[in-house]
Amino acid sequence: MLSIRDITVRLGGRTILDGASATLPQNGKIGLIGRNGAGKSTLVKTIIGELDPDGGSVEMPRRARLGYIAQEAPSGRRTPFEAVVEADTERTALLAEAETCTDPDRLGDVHERLIAIDAYTAPARAARILVGLGFDEEMQSRPLDSFSGGWKMRVALAALLFSEPDVMLLDEPSNHLDLEATLWLENFLKSYPRTLLVISHERDLLNTVVDHILHLQQGKLTLYPGDYDSFERIRAERAAQAAAARANQEAQKKKLADYVARNSARASTAKQAQSRAKMLAKMQPIAAMAEDSSLSFAFPSPDELRPPLITLDLAAVGYEPDKPILKRLNLRIDPEDRIALLGRNGNGKTTLARLLARQLEPMEGAINFSPKIRIGYFTQYQVEELPADSTPLELMTRAMEGKPPLAVRGQLGRFGFSGDRATAETRTLSGGERARLALALVTRDAPHMLILDEPTNHLDVDAREALVQALNDFEGAVILVSHDRHMVELAADRLVLVDGGTAANYDGSMEDYIDFVLGRNQPKAEVATKAGDAPAKKSGAIAREELKALRKRVTVAETRMKRAQAEVDALIDALADPSAAKGDLKGLAIGALGKRHGTAAEALEQAEMEWLEVHEELEALMGRGAS
Repeated sequence: MLSIRDITVRLGGRTILDGASATLPQNGKIGLIGRNGAGKSTLVKTIIGELDPDGGSVEMPRRARLGYIAQEAPSGRRTPFEAVVEADTERTALLAEAETCTDPDRLGDVHERLIAIDAYTAPARAARILVGLGFDEEMQSRPLDSFSGGWKMRVALAALLFSEPDVMLLDEPSNHLDLEATLWLENFLKSYPRTLLVISHERDLLNTVVDHILHLQQGKLTLYPGDYDSFERIRAERAAQAAAARANQEAQKKKLADYVARNSARASTAKQAQSRAKMLAKMQPIAAMAEDSSLSFAFPSPDELRPPLITLDLAAVGYEPDKPILKRLNLRIDPEDRIALLGRNGNGKTTLARLLARQLEPMEGAINFSPKIRIGYFTQYQVEELPADSTPLELMTRAMEGKPPLAVRGQLGRFGFSGDRATAETRTLSGGERARLALALVTRDAPHMLILDEPTNHLDVDAREALVQALNDFEGAVILVSHDRHMVELAADRLVLVDGGTAANYDGSMEDYIDFVLGRNQPKAEVATKAGDAPAKKSGAIAREELKALRKRVTVAETRMKRAQAEVDALIDALADPSAAKGDLKGLAIGALGKRHGTAAEALEQAEMEWLEVHEELEALMGRGAS
């Protein structure tokens, strides 16, 4: 159990946390939410001991292990696999001791503990976590220094998940993930057996994973039972109650003020009027629910263009000569299209976005743009690269050179930058404000098409909802790359799957795609073909031969799995009672039995994986109507 008791933190003369208190339920899954700048990261730093509070304390059971991701990403010549496995420090220490220990009693204790913590299945577990976060076998064996910062942070996340702390703290864990890895992470966290505290602005994650919402507002903490939607309902009810109470209070104040005005001058009622005046003076105003008036997105409306805006005809695109990342691209984009690009990171979503944004030229084939088209292209890097010593007004004035000051102020106002916020230095803006400023800059000339590559990474839940509404009100086309499936579901009405070196319309819903990613169905992407080409179909005879071969592979995999399970069971019995060991296990020392158990457990894991893969192939083939 984690208890936060009257925590007060002041930074730079400003009170961030003001007597914040909450007790987190044992083994609960808690979503920590609050507006950008509310102090969520400050609270986490206080919990992990990185920041000393001005008052209050954080209490945990003495032996509880607290886990969080360090700000510095892992690096060096180690591989992602090695970094993850080494995160279990107890296992690493015990394995090292087992190699050098000469005391039989101590060696037995070491191996008992190794078995208790599933040490011998740890490599397979580490590999599964890395695969879930997007690392294939080749990537798991590369040096960490060969990866970008985002992929290194994935390794740090994998290491934390692998170490299984008693209390796990996650701060925006999906920011460096694609949709597919985010879905895997949600499934992992749902079944996490210990306490989880996660800062997230992902509405779906907060609905899928958590069972409590910890709301940080105006320096105070409030714990709500249920998921994010439940919290929203409670918040809406409280807002309505507060509005009704304020209206009632205003009516009372008006009535009292009217009485005082009419009766103060009359001797017979002066005393009562004086009493009511005192009552009026003591009446404390009921606070409105906190709202951020600067939370706004309003994209300027473009002039009309005749369709199509863009057509791709067997286009190929990439970065190196003769090495296209995407080929045979056949797409048409019309003025009112709302398209979401799906697919794992590295498959080419950003490459396709850059081709559509005219930042890349096709290597072959053709791409045709409407002659007068204007395109606004937003990437998360633009947010990070805003000059720290400039102001929104200065940046927009330079971007809209030659435009009158009123037009410049008007564009800033659409995105919540009015008054002092327009002249504040960029370094003082929150992440959400910087994201809004970047969006204001890329839409300054009323583009006919918006291309948004991960626009939500710096936005809180409320800001994301505002962005969705603005996109739905926008009168141009939208191309969206986002791991926030709530935004995709609300803002996109057409899905394009970028996979296998091409991009094609996905003939299904977002729900169908989620089922596919989680292994519950097969992709519904259309095969990109030349006009007039008939789609390739397998004959019934070929399908039947495939089915026969797959059934045989399933039988072989089942046999291997049963044999491996029997060997693991025999080794567990022998480790528990060496005198009862049978066959070739008889007479083996505890250390040798432990190593045999590790090898057998890995073999069982591999057999189970092979059986699952073959079984999924069989189900998929049967689902396509093979007989």
